[in-house]
Amino acid sequence: MQILKIRDFFGTLERKRMAKIIYVTTDGKRHEVEVENGYTVMEGAINNNIDGIVAECGGACACATCHAYIDKDWLGKLPPMDDMEDSMLDAAYERKDNSRLTCQIEVSDALDGLTVFVAENEY
Repeated sequence: MQILKIRDFFGTLERKRMAKIIYVTTDGKRHEVEVENGYTVMEGAINNNIDGIVAECGGACACATCHAYIDKDWLGKLPPMDDMEDSMLDAAYERKDNSRLTCQIEVSDALDGLTVFVAENEY
């Protein structure tokens, strides 16, 4: 009689891949959180109660209340913004060259260590 290992019986449990995202809120507090790959930077903020990411539209790129400033060292590592995000950022308070909507940035291993500075999103 062969004894089955528990791992063989239940299958190998796959660990979810996570990236560390660093949120700096408007009061200067730094929050390092693990965000599951495939989620957006906005969802990571909402799921971890990061102040200032309001996300009124729920991530539909329709409100600009998830506006943040991307650390300049990371700008070239993000996918380029599309026309819809660019248009919506025109409605954001104090748009800058490093402004992005966090609902449009999908987390992946390549973004491990990404630093975002939360903008003034509460009017």
